[in-house]
Amino acid sequence: MTKEQQQNYTLPIVMMILLFGMISFVTNLAAPMGIVLKAQFGVSNFQGSLGNAANFIAYAVMGIPSGILLQRIGYKRTALIAIAVGFLGIFIQYLSGYSGQDIAFWVYLLGAFVAGFSMCLLNTVVNPMLNTLGGGGNKGNQLIQVGGSFNSVMATLTPMLVGILIGDAVKAQITNIFPFMYAAMAVFAVVFVVLYLVRIPEPTSEKLTEPLGKLMFGVLKFQHFILGAIGIFVYVGIEVGTPQYMNYLLVDPNIPHPLNTTTAGFVAGTYWLLMLVGRLLGASIGNKVSSKLMLTATSALGIVLVLLAIFSPSSREVALPVLKSEAGVISFGMLAVPINALFLVLVGLCTSIMWGSIFNMAVEGLGKYLAAATGIFMVMVCGGGILPSLQGKIVDLLGSNITSYLSSYWVILIGLAYLLYYALIGSKNVNKDISVK
Repeated sequence: MTKEQQQNYTLPIVMMILLFGMISFVTNLAAPMGIVLKAQFGVSNFQGSLGNAANFIAYAVMGIPSGILLQRIGYKRTALIAIAVGFLGIFIQYLSGYSGQDIAFWVYLLGAFVAGFSMCLLNTVVNPMLNTLGGGGNKGNQLIQVGGSFNSVMATLTPMLVGILIGDAVKAQITNIFPFMYAAMAVFAVVFVVLYLVRIPEPTSEKLTEPLGKLMFGVLKFQHFILGAIGIFVYVGIEVGTPQYMNYLLVDPNIPHPLNTTTAGFVAGTYWLLMLVGRLLGASIGNKVSSKLMLTATSALGIVLVLLAIFSPSSREVALPVLKSEAGVISFGMLAVPINALFLVLVGLCTSIMWGSIFNMAVEGLGKYLAAATGIFMVMVCGGGILPSLQGKIVDLLGSNITSYLSSYWVILIGLAYLLYYALIGSKNVNKDISVK
């Protein structure tokens, strides 16, 4: 690809990077929206997490069909469909703000579910499309890293900005989030028009030598892959549930010193910021440290941090350097938070590199089954909706107080223990006798 050709793709490259951010924005919008749902509809913690669950459960429905769609119509058309569906999902959520109180909650959940279809499709196309637009090789990889960094930045900003828009958690309404919905629909519309009008190269897709269904059954013969797929399910639940219920805890009026939603959103955003820091650190040492060692170290450290969060006295507060909102003025400084929140924020450093480590170990030695394995991984992303919902159920059963919120983190602890087991034992390929050519 010549330099002139690469310059011609500057606009679609920018659009693809925007899509990286939209994936993060739409996905991470669902968690703080739980605060809005609890305030506007008086629902339980479990019901408040259903928007997040709907978004992620869509992966279970669309994970494998997305791969089939790529094979049949290609990457560009799949991307266009994903963008259109994303616009529709946000629009339905927007309509929930104008719906009657008796149906608005369900309209919002439908919108979150539709948006989840879009996020699943986009996750399958943005990396290869951006790599191809960059000409492959180091340049393509560099662009993917830029896109991934923008994804992390949006993950950091989303709970912060939602907190600003919500204002008083007790009075939160879906209409408070309308500015974000307008912006999201505008971005989807612009990206759709640009990608539709601009001719871009199609990423090369490896032709399957056998039916996808046969490959799906074949990959399930590998024990280390099955355990790795469960690991992906568990990991996404850990990644999402850790900051989500910390955010809920910090604004809950039943705790001794609740924060305003803006400041609590900033604290939750710090978790995502540390994930970005962890990813940058992981990228810098990735060629020197094995995936097994990285997952072992981070899952073990995560277990320690969650145990400290569960058993530390919630009456003890520590100063955390974050953005904060006081009397409507946003500033950076030291904020007194329960020490439990500090330990949960630090878990972000651990979850930052887990996906890559699990993926690398789970696909080791799969050969021709790699494409089928990737589709199954997309299905297992639904753990990001199921495990946090389980946390919400625990909080509801125990009563909304700081002890019940912290008790829900036993779900996270068990998940981290499983990932430690996978790193040390489950990741070993014991099926090397199976032909992968």
